[in-house]
Amino acid sequence: MSAPVQVAPRQVIHRSRGRSHGAVTRLMSPGDLGEILKPFVFLDLLDSGSDRFPDFGLHPHSGLATLTYVAEGSISYEDTNGATGLVRAGGVEWMRAGNGVWHSGGAGDPGRTRGFQLWVALPAHLELGGSESLYQGAADIPQVGPARVLLGSYGGAASAIEAPSSINYLAVSLKAGETWLYEPPQDHSVLWVGLGKGTVEASNEALDHGEIVIFEAGADPVAFKALTDTEFMIGSAVRHPHDLVLGYYSVHTSAEALQAGEARIDEIRDTLVAKGRL
Repeated sequence: MSAPVQVAPRQVIHRSRGRSHGAVTRLMSPGDLGEILKPFVFLDLLDSGSDRFPDFGLHPHSGLATLTYVAEGSISYEDTNGATGLVRAGGVEWMRAGNGVWHSGGAGDPGRTRGFQLWVALPAHLELGGSESLYQGAADIPQVGPARVLLGSYGGAASAIEAPSSINYLAVSLKAGETWLYEPPQDHSVLWVGLGKGTVEASNEALDHGEIVIFEAGADPVAFKALTDTEFMIGSAVRHPHDLVLGYYSVHTSAEALQAGEARIDEIRDTLVAKGRL
């Protein structure tokens, strides 16, 4: 009888701790790792420590979607679609900006707040469409084993958020010693994790809190073993086929689309100024 074939683990090709400023660590931007991981183009690790989370005033977006996940504490929100409220631990804020929207986030309840904010580049047919927002509490998010399905589908469960393209984005929590295998869809060649807490082993490497870790392109699964109590985000997707044309708060597929998105942002600004909001 022949020996079983040994399959090499999917390799880690990049690790980074990004750049920190106060409560925010920028792990990925459209001009750096976003080019490798698109449609994922931006990732912030949020951690206010023992302080209350800071306020971020009204600011615009176009051509992209944002998803803010709160692992601990709470974050307030407001948007020009008319929504206001508080996202508490386990909840998400989804904002598909389309041709333009303004929103804000900031201090919730007193005490520590932890989480992640992700930006996703929109495909051409959505980048100048209408904006939409969706706010979910922890009970609204399906869970399969240790994984909460924030975007896309996994293990027979699907997010209520309509993903703009073929994307999975999961929040995973493991106790020390626990293991978990992520088997991405076969057409998801993009794969990364962002560590929010603890240390987990994957592909024969120990991945630590505060890192973003990129795996080689492909479709192979990745096995994780928690070395401590661990929380991490994992994203996989079909690669975004378009160029990233960048504004300050916008990501589009062409210069013409960026110009249209920024024009709409200016129109909304004028309305906010007239109302005394800016």
